[in-house]
Amino acid sequence: MSRAMKVEAFDFNLPEENIALRPARPRDSARLLHVDGAGKIADHGVLDLPDLLQSGDLLVINDTRVIRAALEGTRPARAVGGGGPVTVEVNLHMRVADDSWRAFVRPAKRLKVDDEIQFGDLIARVAHKAEGGDVTLAFDRAGAELDAAIEATGVPPLPPYIARKREVDAADDEDYQTTFARDAGSVAAPTAGLHFTDRLFESLAARGIEYVRVTLHVGAGTFLPMKVDDTDDHEMHSEWCTISDSAAAAINAAKQEGRRVIPVGTTALRTIESLATRPGHIAAGSRDTDIFITPGSSFAIADALLTNFHLPRSTLFMLVCAMSGLDVMQAAYAHAIAQGYRFYSYGDACLLERAASDLSSS
Repeated sequence: MSRAMKVEAFDFNLPEENIALRPARPRDSARLLHVDGAGKIADHGVLDLPDLLQSGDLLVINDTRVIRAALEGTRPARAVGGGGPVTVEVNLHMRVADDSWRAFVRPAKRLKVDDEIQFGDLIARVAHKAEGGDVTLAFDRAGAELDAAIEATGVPPLPPYIARKREVDAADDEDYQTTFARDAGSVAAPTAGLHFTDRLFESLAARGIEYVRVTLHVGAGTFLPMKVDDTDDHEMHSEWCTISDSAAAAINAAKQEGRRVIPVGTTALRTIESLATRPGHIAAGSRDTDIFITPGSSFAIADALLTNFHLPRSTLFMLVCAMSGLDVMQAAYAHAIAQGYRFYSYGDACLLERAASDLSSS
């Protein structure tokens, strides 16, 4: 059972120069930090992954596809009440109806309910305003027609720690998408999967390591800072996920046969743990999940985790601490920073094995 902890326990100092603004090229040339079940740390590269895994391991990848969810539009001058035209930056983060999205908007204070925002020939009406710049937009089209308009109008929704430092460009269209993406719906990439290439998959297969696909549509809430002092007071954002019959069967077979199940990324881990019915067993299906994994949480399915390096005081850093231990991960991150590892979405990776104490109690 997870326990309440002070959020400050998950803080660390990250120099700006450790934040990656571009990915490694080629993708699989990124560095890989290995943290084993005893907390031992070793430096590797992503191409070493097949040798660090065991024959029979089953990887779980998230095949969601990132949409072009960052839009820039104009709120026209108001005929009544004054106010000239305003440039509006919009990051879509949750679809709420066939024609409507919730979005983080800047400057939200310059918008009123029923204002229109023009994105070229695509028009949205402000249907509702919430706190923190969270606005519901009702568009002038719906369904596939709206999807196509967003793809034609928007750009890749780079995380704020990258977007604040440089403009989105043509390279991001490919860089911020996994090679196996197919189910459109995310507004942020499942970044651990960005390291995978055809040659890495071929090396994994030669080692006897297979993979299955699941889907979790990543929301922009993953980047929101925690505004509470204690983990028990945090309200986790919700995301939609699904597991097919064949993927569930493969995962259950691996667990029954004593083979390890290793999610690629925190989104794949949250998916399989959300659909677990009991330790070692998962059910096919779809659901919204707001699972919040912190130290003390139990893992029903995941035996290890491949992931990138996460923000201080974030729910994702808490998740990796649940996997390997808070003290171990603070030491691992300190090592990574000192050794010049590149952090966040375009950064390097780490392979984390469940703490031996956690495995012995499960």
